[in-house]
Amino acid sequence: MQDKSERMNTVLQILTLLGSLGLFLYGMTLMSESLQKVAGDGLRSFLASMTSNPLKRVLTGLFVTAVIQSSSATTVMVVSFVNAGLLTLLQAVGVIMGANIGTTVTAWLISLLGFKADIALISIPLIGLGFIFTMAKRQKRKNLGEMIIGFALLFLGLTFMKDSVPDLGSNPQALHFLQSWTGWGFGSTLIFVGIGTVMTIILQSSSATMALTLVMLNLGWIPFEIGCAMVLGENIGTTITANLAAAVGNVSAKRAALAHTFFNVFGVFWVLIIFRPFLKLVSLIVTGLGADDPFIPISQATDPAAASTSVLYAVSLLHTLFNVTNTFILVWFTPQLCKLVTLVIKAPKEEEKYRLKFIQGGLLSTAELSLDQAKQEVVHFARIMKRQYEFAKEAVIKSETDEFDNLFKKLEYYEQVADRIEFEIAEYLNKIGEEEISAESGSRIQSMYKIIGELESMGDSGYNIGRILQRKKINNIHFDEVMTKNVLSMLALIERAFDVMIENLNAGYTRLHDIANAYDAEHAINECRDNLREGNLLNLGNNAYSYLVGVYFMDIIGESERVGDFIINVSESIMEIKS
Repeated sequence: MQDKSERMNTVLQILTLLGSLGLFLYGMTLMSESLQKVAGDGLRSFLASMTSNPLKRVLTGLFVTAVIQSSSATTVMVVSFVNAGLLTLLQAVGVIMGANIGTTVTAWLISLLGFKADIALISIPLIGLGFIFTMAKRQKRKNLGEMIIGFALLFLGLTFMKDSVPDLGSNPQALHFLQSWTGWGFGSTLIFVGIGTVMTIILQSSSATMALTLVMLNLGWIPFEIGCAMVLGENIGTTITANLAAAVGNVSAKRAALAHTFFNVFGVFWVLIIFRPFLKLVSLIVTGLGADDPFIPISQATDPAAASTSVLYAVSLLHTLFNVTNTFILVWFTPQLCKLVTLVIKAPKEEEKYRLKFIQGGLLSTAELSLDQAKQEVVHFARIMKRQYEFAKEAVIKSETDEFDNLFKKLEYYEQVADRIEFEIAEYLNKIGEEEISAESGSRIQSMYKIIGELESMGDSGYNIGRILQRKKINNIHFDEVMTKNVLSMLALIERAFDVMIENLNAGYTRLHDIANAYDAEHAINECRDNLREGNLLNLGNNAYSYLVGVYFMDIIGESERVGDFIINVSESIMEIKS
């Protein structure tokens, strides 16, 4: 009976430990995601703009990661920005280096607050405070409430982890088994580097693995050197998240994720070469600041509490020193690192030209980030439609030559591409809409639905112009030089309107204050249409050409003017978000 009871207690302890770890991870995720929502476009704009030189890139990554408390979230954000073309590979590598330094803040928070102070005492009141904020009408206050609850759950989970770990002191066999892995010298170091890597890959959070490592150090399960080896492994394991995010991205995104891996693996490699001297340097700094020697086992220390604190500080210092030193070494070789990943991941020789470019995979960590990717895809869609009208212009010039048939096929192909891209973007927006989103995000989604509908209509009109030209050719209808020049003038105005529309789409609702430029372009198109209509009536009255020639001419002008209407609707849809 006693053995059965002990087994049940062990199982219960393991389940409680797993539950505590889950609570810690959930708190970390909730805090990180709500902080991203609170920061909103400001944080993303900051990340995209503060990258003009290597120092700014590193500081940007450090600041963003320190704020959102997740290097994985920062690196995934960076990879998505590279995928969307907002950051170059060179800029992304610098930001990722800074993110590695920023993630060390979590270890210091846990070391300073998680073990010395009983943070669980204020966790429940914090959850209550956060719940009050979540009841507010304003979305930002709700997000702030979620952030406070996430912070409280994080430390509540850490407290439960400390209290739920099995008592190895009363189970000498288990303690002996664990310690048997620590007595193989440098072999043990490599084993625990591997354990730290695997744990981080499984948990998908270096912060959670760091918390477990600190718990084991605090209890004296593992010595200082083994804890440091696990921390090095965590730095390798954390790169997997970015690589998973990049797996569905474009070539640039894959290169940014691989650069993160190379950066951390290189750092672990050189630290392992000088592992003992590096640990002695950390010990020297810690003891110089008045703490105990972290090499002394907690069980042999005269003051176990002070020895435990010393070990926690030493491991946190090693984590910081490793990332700062590694960044200082490699930041000067960023261009060479970019060249290396470019050599490893080569661009495909021939990619299908017109397909989804930015949202090939699933949703990102937050609806807001996913919407940013959708926006980039919409801009890409607009550029594709502009390209169709460049072919339409060429088709007008060559409408009576053998080359026309090939151009007509291109106009038809673009119409099919427009249908496909509209459907796939709409599917992606549907998935975002299923998530918990703010009212502002809801407005953005509705606006994007309208915009992709207008862009698809542009594709139809481009194909219609091609069909009119095809019928004109079949019926042996000829335009004179002046008529051809007038059609090209209208299409040039359409091209100008496309440029304005793409400029407004890029600016987005946050930076677009008015759409006077779009109204000017629309007015020029309408004025051109009116002038050409009047000129056509005069020419018909003067018998300058046949009535049928005039019909084909005005059909093309009328279809072109319809495109102008679709284009102005896009800019108006952007402005609707503000209201």
